[in-house]
Amino acid sequence: MTDAAAAMEGSPDRDDDFDDYIPLTAADVSGAEVEILGHLLSAGGLGDGRMVQAFETAFAAYVGRRFAVAVSSGTMATLLMLKGYGIGAGDEVLCSPFGWHQVQHAVALCGATPVLVDIDYWQHTINPEKAASLVTPRTRAILAGNVNGHPAHWDELRALADETGLTLLEDSTEAIGSTYKGRMVGTFGDAAVFDFSEPGVLLAGEGGMIVTDDGDLAHRLRYMRRREIEHRNTVVITRTLPWQAGMGNLNAALALVQLKRLPEILTRRNLVIAYYNAAMASFEGIKPPYRGPGAEVINPMVYAVHLGTRFTASGRKAVIEDLDTHAVEAADYGQPLHTQQYYIERFGRPGGGHGGEQGAGRAACPVCTKTADRVLALPLHHRITRDQVDFIVETLKDATINTGAGAAIYL
Repeated sequence: MTDAAAAMEGSPDRDDDFDDYIPLTAADVSGAEVEILGHLLSAGGLGDGRMVQAFETAFAAYVGRRFAVAVSSGTMATLLMLKGYGIGAGDEVLCSPFGWHQVQHAVALCGATPVLVDIDYWQHTINPEKAASLVTPRTRAILAGNVNGHPAHWDELRALADETGLTLLEDSTEAIGSTYKGRMVGTFGDAAVFDFSEPGVLLAGEGGMIVTDDGDLAHRLRYMRRREIEHRNTVVITRTLPWQAGMGNLNAALALVQLKRLPEILTRRNLVIAYYNAAMASFEGIKPPYRGPGAEVINPMVYAVHLGTRFTASGRKAVIEDLDTHAVEAADYGQPLHTQQYYIERFGRPGGGHGGEQGAGRAACPVCTKTADRVLALPLHHRITRDQVDFIVETLKDATINTGAGAAIYL
């Protein structure tokens, strides 16, 4: 047994009784986080911004970008990023209908039109060829995500953006620490966003971050984020209305300690992933976890499996309910944007062309629809033991059989 495995198995805060409830996610919090929060609460200075500045500096260095701007959430980070590029009414943004955090909502929130691009069948990130077919004179940007830790097709997307003069924006809310061809996620877009809420890896309670190498953009983002006291009498700055979307010192302090502990956190999670991979090896019809070309390190938020093609969304729901009766929390990966009522009402019914005419039509994203109906998120966090993983997988096998579809599942 490795040192990491021994540490996990012997950890006093772990519960090896798999008859107890196994949650989908659990924050990996040590005494260091408790200590710094206690210090801040007793010392005051909750709004002085020192912890926020420290976290921004450390996070920019970790990712490898010149600037980082901390905000209240991943969605707000995406919204301010879009506004920072002047994207709004009359503009189109190519984006994916698939994802957990669904920060793509920010495209509609900023007044632009989200043009939903179907996803890659294997890695579930945006399909570059389909994105290219949807570019119009109104298209301003591509917003591509690293879904559940897997990097997108960044070489192809960068080539498309350069060829068409589009801004390339990166959604790394689900993939902190993943790498693609020797580079950290968060370095491929002209700007990128991160999220620090569950079920993510680095947690701040709530919060988001925008990273970029563009100093002018970072300058604009800070003015939009929140008006500081020193800005009140500055004529130029008061031409921009603030969003009051800053990150608080408590959240930043928690995130700063989590960032320092990130290698340890990832090691513990990767051990649980290894338990899953070993247990899944005996699952009928299983395929090994997919790793696309150039994806060197993948840090998923949840352990995602994909039920066989015989399953439907209702069958997946039955599996989730079956697991719940055995005290195992599982979940789908979120309702695709093109099937959500807001997008249907605003952008039209399924089918048709693209943009404002087709909007979020279900027929426009068949791969996403098929994938989303069958993806299943299983618990992944530091408290899970090997015995619990074995129990989860065996229970999952029984649940798939109980649905009447047979034990067919694909990672």
